[in-house]
Amino acid sequence: MSHYRPIEQSFKVSYEYKLYFTEYIFGLDNPLFQEIINGYNKKGDVKVLFVIDSGVLACHPNLSDDVRSYCTKNRSVIRLTEQIVIAGGEQCKNDYGNVGRILNAVNENRICRHSFVVAIGGGAIIDMVGYAAAIAHRGVKLIRIPTTVLSQNDSAVGVKNSFNIFGKKNFLGTFAPAYSIINDSNFLTTLEQRDWISGIAEAVKVALIKDVVFFNFIEENGTLLQARNMECMEYLIYRCAEMHMEHIAQGGDPFESGSSRPLDFGHWAAHKLEFMTNYQLRHGEAVAIGMALDLVYAHFIGLINMETLNRILKVLEQIGFNLHIPLQKDGDLNELLNGIQEFREHLGGELTITLISKIGAKHDVHEIDTSTMERAIVWLNETYKPKESNTIC
Repeated sequence: MSHYRPIEQSFKVSYEYKLYFTEYIFGLDNPLFQEIINGYNKKGDVKVLFVIDSGVLACHPNLSDDVRSYCTKNRSVIRLTEQIVIAGGEQCKNDYGNVGRILNAVNENRICRHSFVVAIGGGAIIDMVGYAAAIAHRGVKLIRIPTTVLSQNDSAVGVKNSFNIFGKKNFLGTFAPAYSIINDSNFLTTLEQRDWISGIAEAVKVALIKDVVFFNFIEENGTLLQARNMECMEYLIYRCAEMHMEHIAQGGDPFESGSSRPLDFGHWAAHKLEFMTNYQLRHGEAVAIGMALDLVYAHFIGLINMETLNRILKVLEQIGFNLHIPLQKDGDLNELLNGIQEFREHLGGELTITLISKIGAKHDVHEIDTSTMERAIVWLNETYKPKESNTIC
């Protein structure tokens, strides 16, 4: 058949998704959730399957009843099928049985591509449930209701879903935008202090690579943020999420086909440290350390001066981050450095590590000098000694 010419076509697909802000999403007088479902299908009787983070349910013990009461009140629009409760945290992305439970529920409840799976929880639950929803029927509609600072300002507002395997974070995954995301500030009130602080790292990240004015806000309000000032936190979440979504929509590479990923600033080390500590480090805590390390490296290679480095590290400390790298045994340093190659494999193609040349301006490099990075690790750990982890409430 060599005499036949190639057949070639091209097409474009437009994606739209909205991030809503509210309080008490399942309050009987809050119309938002039923309006979202009704906006998709005005004929009503739309099947909805809920997956709830057990940690969220422990802090909000009436949540399951509230969901049931809300769906009962709005039964002409919403048909509640089942509520599944799964333990959250990064470990939920290591157990494929969790994905199996969701797929089984999709099957048993006859959830179709015009039904909804609703994920309520932190970033790990959001990731894992999104992955399951994306592979069921080649994609069931997903609504994310993130409950932590980090998921509300970063992970839940993106278009990625994932699962961990082979000892590698996010090795399995899909690009599948949620139908909607709903940020409910009431869920933030019961966060442990570590989780409150952890999510601020992602806001510092986007400020450093994109917006000096936003960094100035974080710097000026670091003490208030650490002290759980809700007004400051709500603005931080809003602005961080806004920049994240703008980058996805306008950055030219929403599904990360290229090698440059500025939103992964600080993440090559963060992902490796999470694994090395068996996920005892929160993602945001690891990102703070990863950024600090890459900032020291950026200073050592002449990209930023000492004044800029110290200014940023001071802000991270003021917020409450422990910047000591937890290297516990011989060989840990080399294992951490192996994270650079693993990150390249994860990206595909050319190694691209995002650094900064000044606050608000990213700078991509395609080579990392291992000896200089080792020196940066030593410098950071000599400057910041080990501290007791924040007490878990």
